[in-house]
Parts: sequence; structure tokens; C-alpha cells
Amino acid sequence: MKLDVINLDKKSVGSVDVADAVFGAEVRGDILQRVVRWQLAKRQAGTHKAKVISEVSGTSKKPFKQKGTGGARQGSMRSAQMRGGGVIFGPVVRSHAHSLPKKIRALGLKSALSSKAKNGKLVIIEDASEKKAKTKSLAERFKKLGWTSVLIIDGAVDEGFARAARNIKGIDVLASQGANVYDILRRDTLVLTKAAVEKLEERLK
Repeated sequence: MKLDVINLDKKSVGSVDVADAVFGAEVRGDILQRVVRWQLAKRQAGTHKAKVISEVSGTSKKPFKQKGTGGARQGSMRSAQMRGGGVIFGPVVRSHAHSLPKKIRALGLKSALSSKAKNGKLVIIEDASEKKAKTKSLAERFKKLGWTSVLIIDGAVDEGFARAARNIKGIDVLASQGANVYDILRRDTLVLTKAAVEKLEERLK
């Protein structure tokens, strides 16, 4: 598959051949869902916690005798049915992460890249660098390109460019090593440098 290459001034600077196995693969919605769910599950803090009967404050003494009161028998004032008692089977601190095979993760990334290419939302640029490293000048260039919701992936991120893009709303910058399905799908347009294309093909072939 051949794609046009532009620079940040919206000028054509040639074309590049991309691998059909990576950018022209079948788009699998079910795989994308699995990978996104896996990513978000890993990010969950899992710090939710409810106190069980052994953790709530209160006496462990039997509140009243077993028989003769006419009421239901009770063993503790800290039981779940009592006001201020513990919680039965409440949430506990835990990790929500689950495993996902490497082949499924790779397939998910291929599907995400192919989805952007198929929908015309994939842009290849020569490089992602900014001489001035100023947010204002970079924002003006993005405005001319019509980029409002963009993920820019480079082989190795230029520090000045990343710093200049950091405060622009809707713009994310990642190194190819950190390319992932969730970040690709959450932005409208995917922008790859020629170096990023090479790195991603090397990673996914």
C-alpha cells in the first residue's frame, strides 16, 4: 500500500510504501474491544474497600440473651444487619488486571492502524520536529492542517516538539514503543512519521 507523505506545512514530500499486513489488515471490532478492555483494566486503581465485621468498631459481646426475649437471636452488634455493622462480600483492595495473549495484543494494534487507514484518518509526515519549540507556532501549523483531535507517533520523540505540543488541546505525542490501541482509537486522526512507520512494521511483522 502506498501513502502520500507531507510535512507540517501541508506540502507533499513524496510517498511511502507501508505493509498491507500491518496497515491493510482486517479490522476486528471484537479484538479491539478485548484489547481496550485489557488496557483500561490495568489502569484501574482497585483501591475501593469496605469494612468487614472484624474491622468495624464496636463490641463483640452478645447484645442480649439467646432465648426469652421474643426477638431474633443475635450474636454481635457488628453483624451486617446491625446499624454500623460490617459489610458482607464488600469490595476489597485488588488488581483488576487480567492477562491477554501477545498475539491478540498485536492483532489489536494492527486492527487499530488498519481502521485509521481504511477510514482515511491516517496521515504520514516526514518528521515531527519544531525548531522554535514554541506552542504558539506549532498550534498555528496544526490549525492550517485542520488537526483538532490527533495522536502523533514518532520513532523517537523530539523533546522540543513534545514540549511545544504538550499544552495544545486534543494533541497527544507518543513514541512508537508506546503505541497502543486505546490512544489510537480515542483520537480522530492518527499521524505517523516515516520513522514510526518503520518501527511499527518491525514490531508487528
